[in-house]
Amino acid sequence: MHPLLASRRRWLLYVLAWLPLFALLAVVARTASGMSWRAAAGVLAPACALYSFACLSPWYICRALPLSVHHLANLAGTWTAAAVAGSLVFVGSAQMCAVAIGADRQLGAALPLLFGMGILVYLFAAGLHYAGIAAEQSREAERRVTEARALAREAQLRALKMQINPHFLFNSLHSIAALATGDGARAREMCVRLADFLRSSLGMGERESIPLREELALARSYLEVEQVRFGERLRVEEKIAAECEDCAVPALLLQPLVENAVKHGIAGLTGGGAIRLSAARYGGMVAITLENGFDAETPAARGNGVGLANVRRRLEARYGEQAACDAGAVEDVFRVVLRFPCEREG
Repeated sequence: MHPLLASRRRWLLYVLAWLPLFALLAVVARTASGMSWRAAAGVLAPACALYSFACLSPWYICRALPLSVHHLANLAGTWTAAAVAGSLVFVGSAQMCAVAIGADRQLGAALPLLFGMGILVYLFAAGLHYAGIAAEQSREAERRVTEARALAREAQLRALKMQINPHFLFNSLHSIAALATGDGARAREMCVRLADFLRSSLGMGERESIPLREELALARSYLEVEQVRFGERLRVEEKIAAECEDCAVPALLLQPLVENAVKHGIAGLTGGGAIRLSAARYGGMVAITLENGFDAETPAARGNGVGLANVRRRLEARYGEQAACDAGAVEDVFRVVLRFPCEREG
């Protein structure tokens, strides 16, 4: 079906577009033939109404014969024949209307001019149809590109997310093994807490994003697992603004950061230290800050930086240039600051 016929609004706009063209043709007919305005309108109104339908036919020809520099001769011949046929329909219908009202002799003087204008109108309609089809194809191509980018981003996010759990499990099992040789009760408690954490994290891992409050709850669950191992050596301080808790974040975004804070920070301090987690809202942006103490003289643990790189790539994949991840050490404190737009889940 022609796209104009699929929408009442489009069809109405098309009919209105013919009104100035009808007026122009009426002026030409009256000037060339000397007939009255009433006679010119009576002849050309039915003819233009019929020709407006005929000028929809180029859409089907344009679909069958796309523009191509290799087929210009065939295109020129086809469109010339189609324009002549269409114009014959126009002047033929005008002649029949003129006979019906007794103005056929007067109209005869204007027929050659009307025939030429009919050809031009048909060719103009063909050009508009080619332009419309090109615009439609451009929108479709853009839609496909956007869809492909979305699918690629989703695949990237899933791949990055899959890097998290194996890394965390390795560290947790290592901790349990270390406890099992000296404190079986604490090792069992850590296993129970680890099972609770994994149950929660696996459920969230299926979702692309979760509210910040759920992400924070997951981070707390992880830190509870580690507190079984470190005891009083691991302290957690939070300062979370309530207006941030409904903002959506990529699932398991904070997990690698709190894991790094424990593994590369607290674990290297003989007397332990604090992990400080804060979140604040600045207009449409959210800023999450994670700080932890560390011993600058302690050799860097193996795998340092993998989790931070993961977080950076996930933020970039989801928010592009709107997000930022800044990390660095100031004296004996390592700080990570995440900034990204506050979006509601769903």
